[in-house]
Amino acid sequence: MTGFNRRTFLQSMVAVAAVPAAPQFASQALAMSRPPRAQYNGPWGRVPEILSAIKLPEIPARDFNLKEFGAKGENEDASAFFARAVEEARKAGGGRIVVPAGKYRTGPIHLVSNTELHVAEGAEIHFIPEPERYLPAVKTRWEGLEMMGYSPLIYAHKADNVALTGKGLIDGGADCDTWWPWKGKNGKCDNSSNEGDTQHPARAALMEDAENHVPVEDRHYGEGSFLRPPLVQFYECNNVLIEGVTLENSPFWVVHPVLCIGVTVRNITTRSHGPNSDGCDPESCKNVLIEGCLFDNGDDCIAIKSGRNADGRRVNVPTENVVVRNCRMRDGHGGLVLGSEISGGVRNVFLEDCVMSSPNLDRGLRIKTNAMRGGNIHDIYVRNLTIGQVKDVIVINFFYEEGDNGDFDPNVYNIQVENLTCEQAERAFHVRGFARAPIRGLQISNSRIKQAGSLGVIEEVTGLTVDDVQINGKPYQPS
Repeated sequence: MTGFNRRTFLQSMVAVAAVPAAPQFASQALAMSRPPRAQYNGPWGRVPEILSAIKLPEIPARDFNLKEFGAKGENEDASAFFARAVEEARKAGGGRIVVPAGKYRTGPIHLVSNTELHVAEGAEIHFIPEPERYLPAVKTRWEGLEMMGYSPLIYAHKADNVALTGKGLIDGGADCDTWWPWKGKNGKCDNSSNEGDTQHPARAALMEDAENHVPVEDRHYGEGSFLRPPLVQFYECNNVLIEGVTLENSPFWVVHPVLCIGVTVRNITTRSHGPNSDGCDPESCKNVLIEGCLFDNGDDCIAIKSGRNADGRRVNVPTENVVVRNCRMRDGHGGLVLGSEISGGVRNVFLEDCVMSSPNLDRGLRIKTNAMRGGNIHDIYVRNLTIGQVKDVIVINFFYEEGDNGDFDPNVYNIQVENLTCEQAERAFHVRGFARAPIRGLQISNSRIKQAGSLGVIEEVTGLTVDDVQINGKPYQPS
């Protein structure tokens, strides 16, 4: 079995990533409205430091072709062949599990250290939507709460150097007859054939377990719980790469790195319009690069998280040092979102040169938390953001869901937005802090919202700075 050494290739990609690439635009009209690129100085000087700290996985130059283990790629159940290929790679010290062109049906795929699942162009992995295949339960995080639950479809736990690459297709198999109806009434699958089993009782029980500090190993939420697994979850891993693949029809969140150090998500497409179909949710991760991706989702495009309520405070690991650039966002509840599972905090986030637009895009930039989630959220920098059509441009909301019903006030400060252009919005701002815990240091500069149905609200903000901002063709200064 032979392969090429990806180490030199991947290291060269880090060097390329440090040089800003030409952004991809949703339309030529949007592209023409963009301001010139700024340099990496001031607070943005941290970006090269973050990129240099990200280590890409080192995968041995050794291939394990799925067809060599008996797979034909003719829509057969290839579960056993995936398992054999991963085990042989493990015994050999690592390598690439190569999925050549063809169609493969399978249950969960569990990767180990020093392995890469490479889905070649023309290859399709279709996960079999039979929940019993995703047992026994594994340690996972579900809506910010740790538990023992259904295995994510592609999963690695405590692995170093792990990758998912290629130009192929990965289909999670979810639709309004499988997985998605477990959400219950959600406006997407109200006419499904589901017999009425939903996640609601188990979700409430899990939240109670977390608040009561039940040990994670005793939180059993597998069969009968109806808590849907994510499509890709790398949990407590170091040096993670997800590159090139197209991911569709996820049961739950699409890409979900948790408690990882060194995460690169590059040039992927997530296309999933089911309930909770977030595109990419780095949670309690450090040193993250998301670039060149297309997100078209039924929920948030990118949602940066760090655990929920008491469980997030127990783990107490923020997401920090995140660079998002040259991405496109279409449908979604939000383009760049922080929260709502944010109790561990988020800091040092840099978004630049992204384009988002859709009549089904609810918000451009959004921070969502409340007095139960809390969270220290600071040093968030956004520049060169081009928005076509959106409902709300900037949202910072302390009243999300439970609102002012808790003892953990959010601590949100130093949010800087510059060079934002929006063609059309229903509302410019929905910014609401608490009187006792206001948002501090919100800065908006050199920005244009060309058409807005209303200005919206900015409440309980101290240190608000607005410089060279126009809305509906007129200079804007909050009263």
